[in-house]
Amino acid sequence: MANKADYYELLGVKRDASEDELKKAYRKAAMQYHPDRNPGDKKAEEKFKELSEAYQVLSDQEKRARYDRFGHAAFEQGGGGPSGFSGGFDFSGNFEDIFGDIFGDIFGGGGGGRGGRRRARRGEDLSYSMEISFEEAAFGAEKTISVPRATTCETCQGKGAKPGTTPKTCGQCRGSGQVRFQQGFFTVARTCNQCGGQGSVVTDPCETCRGTGATRKTSTLQVKIPPGVDNGARLKLRGEGEAAVGGGPPGDLYILLHVREHPLFKRQDTTVICEIPISFPHAALGTEIEVPTLEGKIKLKIPAGTQSGNVFRLRGKGIQDLQGGGRGDQLVRVLVETPKKLSARQRELLEEFARLDGADVHPMSKGFFEKVKELFG
Repeated sequence: MANKADYYELLGVKRDASEDELKKAYRKAAMQYHPDRNPGDKKAEEKFKELSEAYQVLSDQEKRARYDRFGHAAFEQGGGGPSGFSGGFDFSGNFEDIFGDIFGDIFGGGGGGRGGRRRARRGEDLSYSMEISFEEAAFGAEKTISVPRATTCETCQGKGAKPGTTPKTCGQCRGSGQVRFQQGFFTVARTCNQCGGQGSVVTDPCETCRGTGATRKTSTLQVKIPPGVDNGARLKLRGEGEAAVGGGPPGDLYILLHVREHPLFKRQDTTVICEIPISFPHAALGTEIEVPTLEGKIKLKIPAGTQSGNVFRLRGKGIQDLQGGGRGDQLVRVLVETPKKLSARQRELLEEFARLDGADVHPMSKGFFEKVKELFG
């Protein structure tokens, strides 16, 4: 036992590794050394055996506790390792369930556990791109879409066999969906290639679906868009994907949302931002303006002396939090416009204003130029 490698080191995990970490580490290492990928390589077979022995111990809470306390000596009385590892390696019972779960892709997709029939595969998932307006993203909506997809054949109810007939038990696997064979010291189960793991063969196929159990059809679906979704959000409609062959569950439908830009509003999380231009006289003297919001226009008082870039907050006028945290706010950023064309009278008045204007009128600009003078003289 002294020469045996530490189980944790074999799998490349820490001693406090979780079950999920153990499983991922075992999958990665065992995929590399599996005999099917290394035919005739005795070192790979031995390495795979060690990895599987380590995983069987560490994935069992009771065995792991014994190993953590006593090391390999915990299993010396069992005659060469846990569960008789020294005398061959037959994947049966609970360990076969683990093996089938982890290496389903090597053995043709899905273990069935204890020699049972392979689990029916799910149908394929589908994706659908949907464009919605800024307001629909903010308040939610209900949309109707048409999706072409494979649906369960109504003639044969997805069985693939002609009505009045039944599929025959597969003669190769005798209904188990798996074929077992010996490879070195391993007993390996592969998905039966005769029936595809179903355990039965359709000898008289349905004329509607030609034995596949599914037909293509355009389905009309109602999609509820929750308030607060953002651009790039993805909605999942469970069971609305492709129908499965062989009676398995259908796949899912994923709706990818694209929110159109709004001509007036921008968004930051639940905050709506709107920029509004006002004239210089209104900024200087103060005024009241109409501000657009997601629910219509409201009045906003602009105080005298407002500077370009000043921001005003409208509480509760933003977007609903998707997690139920209430509505955000709307920020109104004021931009003071400088007129590009002046009439003769306007120019005359502005020139008079400039003559009357003193340094104290512009404390911000005064402070700026004083700093420039201090730095550059």
